[in-house]
Amino acid sequence: MAELIAKSPCEGLLPLEVGQVQAREVLGQPMALVAPFKGMDARLGAALAAAHGLSWPGPGKVVQGQGCQLQWFGHSHAMLIGCPPSDSLGAHAALSDQSDAWAVVALEGPQAAAVLARLTPLDLRDSQFAVGDTARTELFHMSAAITRSAVHCYQIMVFRSMAGTLVHDLKSAMQAVAARS
Repeated sequence: MAELIAKSPCEGLLPLEVGQVQAREVLGQPMALVAPFKGMDARLGAALAAAHGLSWPGPGKVVQGQGCQLQWFGHSHAMLIGCPPSDSLGAHAALSDQSDAWAVVALEGPQAAAVLARLTPLDLRDSQFAVGDTARTELFHMSAAITRSAVHCYQIMVFRSMAGTLVHDLKSAMQAVAARS
């Protein structure tokens, strides 16, 4: 009988450093998609506050709580990252474990925005995409969620099956930016 070996989405591909930019895989975060049931927004908000110290994020925003965050993930959807959802949330929202479904990469360094600018149509200027902002967008030819987690740091999430393509595209953009420096 064959033995299955668990591997992370970017295993053997990251970390990567080119020029002034580093890419590393973010591992071990519980993630759950949260979608409120019809008419349950207020009750879900109260349950989130009581269980996790969180409020529902506005469009394009991330809110921080007790050891976790809630990231806007589209109309009536948010991704709870960093802690498993409290059982109390299940009475007010559909919960879907996403922990193994995504490749999560941190892109860091003073030229991280220049690298991403080669791959996404987002306006990454500080005035338009501040720390704590998030967007569901295109990353080259993939669907992605991009969050600005610090001044020179972005968290990129793509479907697990696209991890190799993500690393390839990031490496190409990193090399192009480094060559211009």
